[in-house]
Amino acid sequence: MVLPHSMPLVPLPASVVSGEGRMPISDSTRVIGDSPSTAHLIDAVARRTGIRLSHATATATGDVVMRVDPASAAPEGYTLSIADAVEIVGGDEAGLFYGVQTLLQLLREGDDGWGILQAEIADAPRFERRGVMLDVTRHFFGVDEVKKFIDSTSALKFNHLHLHLTDDQGWRIHIDSWPKLTELASSTASLGDRGGFYTKDDYREIVAYASQHHMIVIPEIDLPGHTHAIGVAYPDLVEAPVMNDSLIAESARLGQPLPVAGEPYLGWGVGHSSVRIHEERTYEFVRDVVRELAEITPGPYIHIGGDESLGTPQADFDLFVERATAIVFEEGKIPLAWHEVGAAKDIAEGTVGQYWGKTTPEGTHAAEAAHFVERGGALIMSAADAAYLDMKYTAEFPLGLTWAAIIDVRSAYEWEPTQVLDVPDSAILGIEAPLWSETTRTFSDVEQLVFPRAAAQAEIAWSPRSAPEREWESFRVRLGSMAPLWKAEHVDFHPAEEIPWSER
Repeated sequence: MVLPHSMPLVPLPASVVSGEGRMPISDSTRVIGDSPSTAHLIDAVARRTGIRLSHATATATGDVVMRVDPASAAPEGYTLSIADAVEIVGGDEAGLFYGVQTLLQLLREGDDGWGILQAEIADAPRFERRGVMLDVTRHFFGVDEVKKFIDSTSALKFNHLHLHLTDDQGWRIHIDSWPKLTELASSTASLGDRGGFYTKDDYREIVAYASQHHMIVIPEIDLPGHTHAIGVAYPDLVEAPVMNDSLIAESARLGQPLPVAGEPYLGWGVGHSSVRIHEERTYEFVRDVVRELAEITPGPYIHIGGDESLGTPQADFDLFVERATAIVFEEGKIPLAWHEVGAAKDIAEGTVGQYWGKTTPEGTHAAEAAHFVERGGALIMSAADAAYLDMKYTAEFPLGLTWAAIIDVRSAYEWEPTQVLDVPDSAILGIEAPLWSETTRTFSDVEQLVFPRAAAQAEIAWSPRSAPEREWESFRVRLGSMAPLWKAEHVDFHPAEEIPWSER
C-alpha cells in the first residue's frame, strides 16, 4: 500500500512501496556499471554530500548496481530497488538516467550521516513529450547558463528543450549563408540589455550536452511575425512595422519605445512585424535557415513559430505557413508551430501544433489547434494560464508578467492537458512549460520563475493521472522535500509560501 506523502519524490513514480530505514553510504560504497549514468550519479552524490563513491565495471559486485535491460521496463522507464543494496535497471539508457534522478531525491542526511531511503519503485512516463522552453531572445543566456538549465530540468525528467532563438529583439544563432543576422541583429536585448548569439559550435555543444542528459533540442525560428530583428540585418526581407492599438498602449504604459524599421527593438510589444510574404527571396531565406539548422540539429523537430502575426493579413499568413511547413519537411524534419498556424488549410501533413491558449479556449484557438490533428499531426499542450513559467506567482512578485494569469504553484499543478481541447487523448503528445524572458535580466531571475513551478509541470507530464498521491496536498509536501537538493545544486528557486520546505 502506498501511503500519502510516503516518499519525497517529484515527479511521483508510477509505483512506489516504501521500505523501513535507509541504506547508508560512505566513501567505500561501490557503484557498478558501464553506463554514462554511473559517472553522473557519482558526481551528483559528491556535490550533495562530499562523499565520492567508488566505481567499478559491470563484472564486479558492489552496493549500487546499474544496468540496462529492455525487458525490465518501457522506454524511459526503470525499476529501482533499495534495501541493503541498490539496483537500478533502465529499460534503456534514458530510463537508467531517470532512475538515477529518483535515487538522488531519496538521498537524505540524518543524524547518523547520509543514506538512501529504502523503497521498491517501478516507473515509466505518462507522456512521451515532456518539454521546457527557454527564450534566449528577449534576454540572452550563454552556453553555460543553458547547460545549468538542462541540468536542473532533466533532473525532473523533462526530455525536450525548446530554444526560442529568434524574435523581434534579436537573432541568436549564426547562419553562414546570412551572416548579417548575427553581425547586425544580435548585440542588444529587451530594455537595451546586452545581447549575444550562439556560434554553430556553441549550438552543437548545447545539443551534445542535452543529449547526454537525454534531452532533445528543438530550435525555433519565429516566422512570419516576431521578425523585426531580421529587418535590422536584411531590410529587404521584412515589411514596415504595423502598429496596433495594444502595442501602442502597452509601450506607453511601460515607457518603452515603439519599433522603428531598421533599428534594434528594445521593447516587449508584439504583432508589428512580418516578413515579405510574396517575395521569393523570403523563401530562399527560410530554406537556407532551415537547412543549416537541420544540419546541426539531430532531433526530429524544427519549430517555425507562427504566433501573434498581427501585422500579416490572414491570406498571406496562410500562404507563408503552408510553404514554410513544407520546407521543413523537405529538409528532413518535422515542423512544429504555435497553434495559430492551424488556421491555414494546407499546412504540411504531420505538422505538430503547440497550443498556448488558455485552459478554457478563447476565440478560434481550439479550432486552430484541432486542425493539426485533422492533418495527421498531434499537439503539445502549453496552456498559458497554467504552464507559462513567466507569469507572476502573485500580483506583487517582482518578476514576470500577468497577461495570461497569476499562477501560483497550486494553479500550475492543477490542470489536465487532455481536458482543454476536444481532441482524442492520443493526439496529445505531452506538455511544454515555456519561460519567456522579457523580465528575466539574469539567469537567477530565470530560476526564480521556473522553480518550483517546473516541478508541477514535470509531475503532470510524467506521473499517472489516477495515482493515489497525484493530488495537491501530497505534491506540496513532496515538493518541499526538493529544497535540500536544489540548494546543493545552487538552483535559485522561489520559496513559495504555500510549500512546507524541508531543511534536509
